[in-house]
Amino acid sequence: MTASTPPQHEIRALHTATTVTVYQAYTPSLGLPAARDGRFPPAWKRDRMTWIKPSFLWMMYRCGWGAKEGQETVLAVEITREGFDWALGHAELSHYERGVHPDRATWQHDLRRAPARVQWDPERDLHLDRLPYRSLQLGLAGEASRRYADEWTVAIRDVTPLAREIHELVRAGRTEAASALLPEESPYPLPKGTPLPVAPAAA
Repeated sequence: MTASTPPQHEIRALHTATTVTVYQAYTPSLGLPAARDGRFPPAWKRDRMTWIKPSFLWMMYRCGWGAKEGQETVLAVEITREGFDWALGHAELSHYERGVHPDRATWQHDLRRAPARVQWDPERDLHLDRLPYRSLQLGLAGEASRRYADEWTVAIRDVTPLAREIHELVRAGRTEAASALLPEESPYPLPKGTPLPVAPAAA
């Protein structure tokens, strides 16, 4: 890691003193009503696991700039930092890591009980190529999923037009202009004592 390279496992996000922005992508039939009303509609299944991503570019990689079927509407969901911190504090790694967990059985037991899951995936650049450090995905299930939808959400915006504008600039080779439009993501300060699970740096 150099001075200009982020740590291998670091949460970077657009955040204020009270909120943090995460990204998801849905079908227009679900995403558009959510953006219009500023809350998830009843059709949003609160009993299923949902994955939120603080990285705009990782979301673009996942949804193909909003072009993948079923992910045509990209949402920026502003949630309370209190809720985000609660999820991180109650999370378990989504996969077993020797050296992080005492043994596989303990990890499986803890994972079944955890309302949130942490997964670290390679961060992406404007061309959606892999970067040498990781980006957080946070899976929410059960209590965490319900609280995310009905308690933590402060605002929901449709950022599909922004995704398409940035994508067009990238395709035109105007990477500097594209970069200027990206959300300003910076290291997210975890509350002291938050037991955020991470995989070894070599993972």
